[in-house]
Amino acid sequence: MYKIVTKRDNITENYRGGGHMSVTLLQKIALVVTIIGAINWGLIGLFQFDLVAWLFAGETSIVSRTIYTLVGITGLINIGLLFAHTED
Repeated sequence: MYKIVTKRDNITENYRGGGHMSVTLLQKIALVVTIIGAINWGLIGLFQFDLVAWLFAGETSIVSRTIYTLVGITGLINIGLLFAHTED
């Protein structure tokens, strides 16, 4: 027989450590921001060009510092992707 699975059942199953843990919208957004940050670091490493600082009036401006902080926070959020269950 088939079992009807509600969103609540899925969340409970994931919390208990079983089942497939899907990537949330927050994790997808965090991943995009982290990729953008990685591209910026690549530009710094290869060409000594900081795109964020160039776009937002220097690396010490409040906007640049906010973006650097957001990239760091999203990197921490993405740590959860390392431990997410995947389907075989």
